[in-house]
Amino acid sequence: MGSNKIQGELWGKNPEDWALIQEATGSAGYKHVFDFLDLKSTDKLLDVGCGSGFFSNLAYLKGINVVGIDASAPLIEQAKKRNSQIEFHIGEMEELPFEDNTFDIVCAFNSIQYAESVKSAILESKRTLKEKGKLVIMIWGNKEDCEAGSFLKVIGSLLPPPPPGAGGPFALSENELLENIIAECGLRIIDNTDVTSVWDYPNAETALKGILSAGPTAKAINNSGFEKVYEESAKAIKPYTTDNGHVVYKNKFRVVISEKE
Repeated sequence: MGSNKIQGELWGKNPEDWALIQEATGSAGYKHVFDFLDLKSTDKLLDVGCGSGFFSNLAYLKGINVVGIDASAPLIEQAKKRNSQIEFHIGEMEELPFEDNTFDIVCAFNSIQYAESVKSAILESKRTLKEKGKLVIMIWGNKEDCEAGSFLKVIGSLLPPPPPGAGGPFALSENELLENIIAECGLRIIDNTDVTSVWDYPNAETALKGILSAGPTAKAINNSGFEKVYEESAKAIKPYTTDNGHVVYKNKFRVVISEKE
């Protein structure tokens, strides 16, 4: 069994808030990928964990042949609303419904860490890549570089006890775990960059809508109730509320790009 059923349900609770507010917080990582990779209109790109299609749409507008896949049916509906010309699938990142050697680029932005087996998900992405194809993975940077970690810690306290050995949001960021798994999968890393990502919400209401739309928060609500999660979240964002009412988090995302040899 993979991550599809569990993650699909969690990430589909507030699809419009995710689409309109939260998914854009990865924009710095998306820009880095476009700047680093010399993408051509002949390239075929797979967006694994595409969410509501924010990155897929950016790639499409650059003339790239894009396919997106996500575990959440409600998010895929949002993706289709964003761009009906893109081919979107509901499916499992550990069992991708595509032939071997299909794509020039496979991207997984803040999705691979939700796989039941990260290694299996990476191997699946590798399988679908052509020779010399590129695998792009974005995760959180180091915990100390991410102000949103304080909010994630609050959400973690409202979740059910994790199973033994389970990793938190920063598990793949620590001790080069992601890089080591990529190497174990036989891919050659060609870029490893931490990009600064500033989350600037215009007010507390928007900030709460955005951060409460993520899968882990939905799981916390299932465990502790909406009122408790909302109350603790409202407390957590106060230190990051500026004089003009904006809520601002300064974070870093790690973008690791590898090549299939």
